[in-house]
Amino acid sequence: MLAAIWAEDKNGLIGKQGTLPWRLPNDLRFFKEKTTGNIIVMGRKTFEGMGSRPLPNRTTIVLTSDENYQAEGVLVLHSAAEVLDYAKQQSLPVFVIGGAVVFQELLPECDTIYRTVIEAEFEGDTYLPAIDWSVWKLIETIPGTVDEKNIYPHRFEIYKRK
Repeated sequence: MLAAIWAEDKNGLIGKQGTLPWRLPNDLRFFKEKTTGNIIVMGRKTFEGMGSRPLPNRTTIVLTSDENYQAEGVLVLHSAAEVLDYAKQQSLPVFVIGGAVVFQELLPECDTIYRTVIEAEFEGDTYLPAIDWSVWKLIETIPGTVDEKNIYPHRFEIYKRK
């Protein structure tokens, strides 16, 4: 299974200089719950924005066109085709986690989307590429709890390809 998982603000913003433009512990918990024990794929800029270290208890793939790129503790692949070949050989789900270029290349191959929508506007520099929502069916919406640590209204949405 190839899935995509991300959080976005109400304008489709997903990043700021390789990191998240907001602090929302509920979203981090959702992300951890879905990806722990599985395989994650991200671009080099996203990886470096997270401190150039793999996330615990996940196999981490860094997708980069730089043939000389190396990083400790991760599998470096150089094309979407390599990622797809790798994913086909796995019994565990493979989650595409960003950034925008990686979503653009791999979202057409995904069969599930996990999307956190934050009902606020933030400043940043990375937006989700356009998605043809007509090929997706919303199968579940989970309202997020707003509290002193999670100050932005939000919801978790799960989509399956039609």
